Order: sequence, then C-alpha cells, then structure tokens
Amino acid sequence: MHIGLIGLGRMGSNMRRRMRGGGIDVTGYDPAVTDSDVENLPDLIAALPERKIVWVMVPAGAVTDSVIDDLAGLLNTGDIIIDGGNTHFQDDLRRAETLSQRGIHYVDVGVSGGVWGDDLGYGLMVGGDEEPVAACLPIFDALRPEGPREEGYVHAGAIGAGHYAKMVHNGVEYGLMQAYAEGYELLASRTDLISDVPAVIGAWQRGTVVRSWLLELLARALKEDPGFEEIRGYAEDSGEGRWTVQEAIDQAVPTPVISASLYARFVSRQEDSPAMKAIAALRNQFGGHAVKPADE
Repeated sequence: MHIGLIGLGRMGSNMRRRMRGGGIDVTGYDPAVTDSDVENLPDLIAALPERKIVWVMVPAGAVTDSVIDDLAGLLNTGDIIIDGGNTHFQDDLRRAETLSQRGIHYVDVGVSGGVWGDDLGYGLMVGGDEEPVAACLPIFDALRPEGPREEGYVHAGAIGAGHYAKMVHNGVEYGLMQAYAEGYELLASRTDLISDVPAVIGAWQRGTVVRSWLLELLARALKEDPGFEEIRGYAEDSGEGRWTVQEAIDQAVPTPVISASLYARFVSRQEDSPAMKAIAALRNQFGGHAVKPADE
C-alpha cells in the first residue's frame, strides 16, 4: 500500500517512519522541513497510485481546512482523505459533507501516543464509513501497538466518532494528570516526613492500583529534574479539554474531575505551583510540548 502524508512535524515524521517500518510506502510532503519527499502538493498526488489515500497531519482548524480544500481539487471520486490532527468533531461533519459532493471519502482519526508512538505504536480512534475505513486498515495496523488490534485500535463509529473519542480521551488525560500532580505536591509538602518524593512515585509504578504509563512518565521526569527546579509551573491546554467540558455541558453529563483539571491549568498561569510543574513536565514527557524555563 502507498499513501501520501501531509505534515512532517513532531508527530508526522515519526508516523512516516513507523508506517514505512510496517510495510507501507509513504510519500511525505511538508514545505517547512528539509526531508519532504516532494516539493509540492500536485507532485504528492502524482506520486500516488490509484486509489489515492492522503493522511493530513497538520495543526487543527484553519490550516487543516486549507489543506483539505486544496486536496479536494486534486483528488478523484473514491479517493480518501484521513485527518489525524486534533480536530473538533463538528468540523469533521462539515468537511465530510463538502467532500461527499465530490465523491471523496473522509476518515477522522484520533491519534494518541505522542513522541513515543514511533517506538511503542499509536492508539487510534477512527470515525468513518465502513468501506473507506476497511481500505485503510493496513495503515492503521502499521501504526498501532503490537498485540491484539482491539487494544490499540477502534473503529469508533460514523464520521466524527474518532475525534469525539479522542476529545474525551484527552479530557480523561487531564483528570489523571491533575490527580498525579496533586499527589506529588502533597507528598512534597511533608519534607519532615517524606525524605524522597521521586522514590515514592517510582515505587508506585509496579503492583499498585494507580500504576499507568502517565505515572511512569512522571517518575521519569522526576529523575531528570528532581523537584522540577528547571521549569515553571505553567501548563497550556490544547483545546480538547475545553471541548470535552463544553460537550459535557451540552449533554448534561457531570464531569467534575475533568472540569476541575481544566480550571487548574488556568490557575497555573497565575502562580508557580508544584502541581502545575508536574503537569508541565508530564506534557513534555509524552507529547514533547514545550515547557517554560524557571527563569522565564
């Protein structure tokens, strides 16, 4: 199988490498990098065989809209566009309706795994019609973690379901990170009692009911910077936490933990809290998100 990939940034370049390792031919295009396989979008399309499949991995919103609009003028009936960015599910519905008028299929994929996905595989949440999703299954198999397919991949439902599932996933992630961060701060507050906070966090990684990959990343971050002296307690929010809370309001579903974790990130922009240092460190560990140095 041969696909096009637009966007070779932090995630896209790693995904290209993993897909190639899984036997997928990938032609990548990104005018902002030096290792783009082609020089422009028409050359990308020309490099692909019939039926053309193009994965778009660029920032959500206007940038993705622009790329998909350009692609729509170059693709033919039956071709497939995959959006793997952090798109709002309502945008998926709008784009799919427009593309369907040209006979072009649209598949939305929520991708989790951050900068570690190249080695460990990506968790994939897919939305779209059965036929184009089935046609793309070899791509998804190359990207997902090794092991049973159902433990790293799901066809979550109709168009928009993939990004909806990823939105909720990220809301849950907010809550988990906040709980770990608050636990870290509480441990660190008892200097008279707890002599080695990183060791306590490290000991939670095996056998305990709170063990998880996020906890392992927190332990890793503490090894690299015990006490988080090198970073500020400032944590951005990617937008998906806000979307999750808004959707919970719209559906009248109580989400007090996720909501509180979102508001805690807003607090981080007003004071330099130890808990928010832990959040910032975790975001850097799993997603390579930038942190603010302590002296900034």
